[in-house]
This record gives sequence, structure tokens and C-alpha cells, in this order.
Amino acid sequence: MTYSEVTEYLYSLLPIYQRVGAPAYKPGLKNIELLCAEIGNPQNNFPTIHIAGTNGKGSTSHYIASILQSAGYKNVGLHTSPHLKDFRERFRINGEMVPEQDVIDFVLQHKELIEKIDCSFFELSVAMAFYFFSKVKCDVAVIEVGMGGRLDSTNIITPQLSVITNISYDHVSLLGDTLEKIAYEKAGIIKPGVPVVIGETQEETKPVFVQKARECKSEIVFADEIYVAINPRQIHDNGKNFLVVDVLKNGENHIKELHSELTGLYQLKNLQTVLCAVDKLNQAGYAISKEQAIQGIENVITQTNLLGRWQTLSTKPLTIADTGHNEAGIKEVLEQLKTIPYKKLHYVFGIVKDKDPSTILNLLPKDASYYFCKANIPRSLDENELKEIAATYKMKGAAYISVKEAVKAAQNNAVEGDLVFIGGSTFVVAEAL
Repeated sequence: MTYSEVTEYLYSLLPIYQRVGAPAYKPGLKNIELLCAEIGNPQNNFPTIHIAGTNGKGSTSHYIASILQSAGYKNVGLHTSPHLKDFRERFRINGEMVPEQDVIDFVLQHKELIEKIDCSFFELSVAMAFYFFSKVKCDVAVIEVGMGGRLDSTNIITPQLSVITNISYDHVSLLGDTLEKIAYEKAGIIKPGVPVVIGETQEETKPVFVQKARECKSEIVFADEIYVAINPRQIHDNGKNFLVVDVLKNGENHIKELHSELTGLYQLKNLQTVLCAVDKLNQAGYAISKEQAIQGIENVITQTNLLGRWQTLSTKPLTIADTGHNEAGIKEVLEQLKTIPYKKLHYVFGIVKDKDPSTILNLLPKDASYYFCKANIPRSLDENELKEIAATYKMKGAAYISVKEAVKAAQNNAVEGDLVFIGGSTFVVAEAL
């Protein structure tokens, strides 16, 4: 079998949440425990860092992996989801995707097992990540939670550090309809005796985390009570764009002009979380200098090949894509858009149909030209239906049969000084890339 044949086999055999939504979600650890037991429990063969949260967990995972690479750790594993272009984005080692042949060999070797266990696509991808990271003897692997935490397939690890970035409303039909309920699910990654960093102090969720840490006798710290990133500005240097911030630690100057290849303003919260996580890792026996942390942050895209986070796709016309897709993520995107001077905003927009569109549509600017589209997955909301719903919110635009056609129209209509923005759904961004 070729690599494309193997991936098509997996897509057709296993339910994928990103494509079909709730029917593919299999809460609980039974399947992943069975899978991993059959392949030798590889998750026990290397140290891990576990990252959960509603927004920012992907960026935070990439930052920490990049910092560990800069600190000289061998074979730093990174498991994230979903993938945007290639399935192997879920399994990176030192920023590089595992070879196609490794995926082919795993599937052919374990085809009978895959078909015997009624697992989801995500459950299998988690088992594969553990297998690949064990095979190359990773010094450490950063493991991003898929959804929630307590019942997530990644939650069979006992990490050296747990990190929870923040809590906001997303997947409410599966995780709960209050911030407290969602926090309870995320807090499920807190393990006995394992320290936990909480990225953002929130009145509704803090007691949930404190209580869970107390039950587990785990040290808990809130990053934004220690670190504050201030004075954000955007610069262009040596052909690259950077977000530059100054960082205070316990109210004192700590880092002057910290450069990040991830340029979204929402990265300020993630940077605070990451720097606090580095402190905890050093307390756990890691050796990461301030200079190595700075280097890892500055080179996070270069070293991990992260895609889709406030990514500039074109300069003529200026075209930017971002995967923010829930209420909190869209709010951050809109704040960032305010910092960019433009004559007219051309907004390529699509969403999935299993989310309430009202919270997002209420937020979006009414004076933009919209290019409504549907990503090529069953879970996407029809472009014409989206256009009709958006019209009730006084949003004007046209419907396009594909993301490609929508982006093409937006760029053709944009004149000098205009901005094309692509977002609303991870899958819209994936196809734009």
C-alpha cells in the first residue's frame, strides 16, 4: 500500500470527529488502553508533558517543544491535532513529520488490531504517536489533548507536568454548558503529585482547578499571577514577522524584547503560560536556560513547522489565515484585525454545522465583504445556508462552492490597501493552505 492508500483506508474505516462531529467522539479510555496494551504500552517509555485548554493549547504545545529542542533535548516528540494538510502533522519529532513509510508499516503491521478494536481515528492517532515516540527513544514528548481532558485518549499518560491554558465555551454538547463543567473535564488531566500550570486565572474556573489539585496533592500555579507580557508590537526583521513583547516576572523586569514567530496578539497569554511551564520543568529536573527559552520562542515556527496561526499567505493582496473558531478565539482574531490598517476587509468565512453560529456571527464586523464557503467535510455548514443565516445579522456577501473559489474571489476583488482574512473553521484554513 502507498501512503495515500493507507490514509484513505484509515479515513474510510474509522470515524473522524473533524469530519463528522459527535458520532465520532468516543469518550473514555477503554479503546486507547486496549490499543496501547496490544502494542506494548509505548506511552510508558518516555517522559511527557500534557497540554489541555480551550484555546492556545496548540500554540503552547509548539512553544514548549521548540524550547526543549533549543535546550538540546534529543528527539523531542510533539503530538497535536487536528492536522491541516498531512496526517503526519500529528506526529512530529524535532519538528519533522515522521516518514510516510513509518505510517505505512504501522498500519500494515497492526491492520488486524485496528479492525478488531472499534476505535476512532483520534484514538488510533494517539496510539500511533506513542508508538513512534517510543521507537525513536524520545527524551521527552509534548502531548496535546484532543478534546476535554478527563476522558480524552491522551489521558493514559502520567506526565511530568500538566498545563491547562484557559477555559471558554466550545464543544458544549460534549463537555458541558458552563465554564465550571468544562473546567472539570479539563482538570481531569491533573495527576497525583504532578505539578500543574494554569494559564489564565478565571473566577468561574479557578476553584475547580484548585480543588482537583488539592485532591491530587499536586502543586498548582496560575501563570498570569507570576508572568505578565506587556508592550506588544509587530516588527519585520530579516524577512520574517515577529511579535515583540516585554515580560515581567513577579512585577520585575524579566525579559526585554522577547521575539515570537507566532505573531497573534493572543500569544501574550500563551507566552506567560509557557514561561511558567519552563520554570516548573526546571524544578522537575530539566535544564532550560532563559536564553534557550527565548531562542525556542523566537524560532517556534522554524523549529516545529506550525501552520495556521495568524499566518500570512500572501502580501499582494495581504492575505492572513487563522484557525480561531470559537467565541473566545474569534474575539482574539477581531482584536488583532483592529491593529492592521486596511481600506476594506474581505472575509472568507465558513463554520461547522454542529455549533451555534449566533455567538460568532454576533461578533463579526458588519462592514466587511463576506465570502461564505463550505470546507470539504460532511460536518461543514452549507455555504448558502450560512449566507442566509448571516444575512439576519446584517452581514453581506456571496456564497462559494469551495474554499478555493472563495479565496480566489476575495483576492481578485481586493484592491491595494485591502485585507483578505480567512477563518471561522480550522478546516477552511486547512484548505486555504
